[in-house]
Amino acid sequence: MQLLDGKKTAEDIKSEIAIQVQKMKADGQKVPHLAAVLVGSNGASLTYVGSKVRSCQQIGFESTLVSLAEDISEVELLAKIKDLNEDDELDGFIVQLPLPKHIDEQKILMAIDPDKDVDGFHPTNFGKMALEMETFLPATPYGIMELLERYKVETAGKHTVVIGRSHIVGRPMSILMSRKGYPGDSTVTLTHSRTKNIEEYTKNADIIITALGVPNYLKADMVKEGVVVIDVGITRVEDSSHPKGYVITGDVDFENVSKKASFITPVPGGVGPMTIAMLLKNTLLAREMKRNK
Repeated sequence: MQLLDGKKTAEDIKSEIAIQVQKMKADGQKVPHLAAVLVGSNGASLTYVGSKVRSCQQIGFESTLVSLAEDISEVELLAKIKDLNEDDELDGFIVQLPLPKHIDEQKILMAIDPDKDVDGFHPTNFGKMALEMETFLPATPYGIMELLERYKVETAGKHTVVIGRSHIVGRPMSILMSRKGYPGDSTVTLTHSRTKNIEEYTKNADIIITALGVPNYLKADMVKEGVVVIDVGITRVEDSSHPKGYVITGDVDFENVSKKASFITPVPGGVGPMTIAMLLKNTLLAREMKRNK
């Protein structure tokens, strides 16, 4: 069994980007500038955004944090998105999800300029991804593809089972794993909450990508020997014996599934760090695309 170490791989990617940024500076070019929009004070969102800002500083990007009140109206937020779209200093920006319940997330994401949509959520970018055109890939699926490639995990002709059909992870993963080229060329089954007898699919899978958010859902008796397991799930599970009072758990019963797997991602330290690294890579791409225009 080999760990797909997302933490180390993400640091390698950030180091590679930092070298490119230094070269841009040396050539007198403007360095990439990423903004993050945070509405309210959700604890997890604050942590994620803070990590993104620190990563920008680490590699030499410019970064801007736009903090907005929890009770901001949808109209006011849309006006702010318009300002960011028109700000020529910004190469890309993200709106941290989830948003407060009184705001329509889809309406906000649709309002983002596709050329600045470094999260890769806009339908324009999603469509380009499906057509295998150059675009911003959703950061988490992009990170998974990068892990598979850097660890030379064989994907061509393999049976990949994706558990979960969200627009952020499951559905884009099913598209990316079936596209031509490496990593890809896989035969994909997309399963979800309405799929009957999921274990019938997982037992025959060469690669399993699970993004359910159900702790320890995937058990050892649901997989075959030599399977590749990508665990996107991340859930806080109460644990009074732990100093923090909780532990972070993935969708996979890691202790037992890892005994059968050829490759597996840990939680934490697997897919999570890769998401931020690929967001930075998308921002670098946004800068390059802007220059080419």
